[in-house]
Amino acid sequence: MLAANKKRLVIGMSGASGAILGIQLLQILRESPDYETHLVISKGAEETILQETDYKLAEVIALADQVYDINNIGAGIASGTFRTAGMIVIPCSMKTVAGIACGYADNLLLRAADVTIKEGKRLVLATRECPLSAIHLRNMLTLAELGAFIMPPMVTYYNNPMTITDMNRHIIGKILEKFDIEVSGFSRWCE
Repeated sequence: MLAANKKRLVIGMSGASGAILGIQLLQILRESPDYETHLVISKGAEETILQETDYKLAEVIALADQVYDINNIGAGIASGTFRTAGMIVIPCSMKTVAGIACGYADNLLLRAADVTIKEGKRLVLATRECPLSAIHLRNMLTLAELGAFIMPPMVTYYNNPMTITDMNRHIIGKILEKFDIEVSGFSRWCE
């Protein structure tokens, strides 16, 4: 059941490098009284969380309001009638990009993204890979043409970041801006 006056935001984490971005996004959204987070984590993301961060999976799960098993294709977020403000996949692997671009919804994360597209909701993909192959670029172009926002975590320097956390917060601020969510400490150009 939707909490009074809260908007639902689906968060997917897939197995690309950058698990800390998903974790910090969840931490920031915890501070927002207007949003309720619905999290689905791929098996690859579970591994990446353990390899790249000091967080235990249970600690990451505890940051979300609702968590779903990747194999639960019948969960609420798999249906277009489940009201959401949209979805963010952060980090988003090229495997996940390919699955979404081809409509290959064989798990809940892919199905939720597919539903987000078909319902005309906002989909933001924090894609991670370097260098990008022509296949990656074609898949991302397909998704951009469908209205998804492709937002690779690019480092900016105009905000004079002092730490990796500063850089991450700026990236997350840009992503959450797509949902009109203001992030404290987010520096805008010329402001």
